[in-house]
Amino acid sequence: MLINSLGGIAAGLAAGAVNGLFGAGGGMVLVPLLGWLTRMEDEEIFASSLSIILPICIVSLVSSETIAWQDAFVWLPGSALGGVLAGIWGKKIPVKWLHRGLGIFIIWGGLRYLG
Repeated sequence: MLINSLGGIAAGLAAGAVNGLFGAGGGMVLVPLLGWLTRMEDEEIFASSLSIILPICIVSLVSSETIAWQDAFVWLPGSALGGVLAGIWGKKIPVKWLHRGLGIFIIWGGLRYLG
């Protein structure tokens, strides 16, 4: 249990730092780190990352001085709907495809920012 707790704290710290520094990407760090640093099953990791990333995003938004609150609320309905649909459909997608999809998004995002 202690290994899971310490691993979870380390993964959350890294995800929060990435999200706070870059404004996004905490979940891309969180999912692999939970796999490496805890004894959670893959299904638990994806489900847990959804519940962990929301508070991280809220803290990042509150501490950000670069976005007006009214601008953030414009995107909230679409984000909420996307999250609900992904939560429903995500249960039906095999974990190996979720891993592959996340990997593709990480690589795509990295390549976009290198150019």
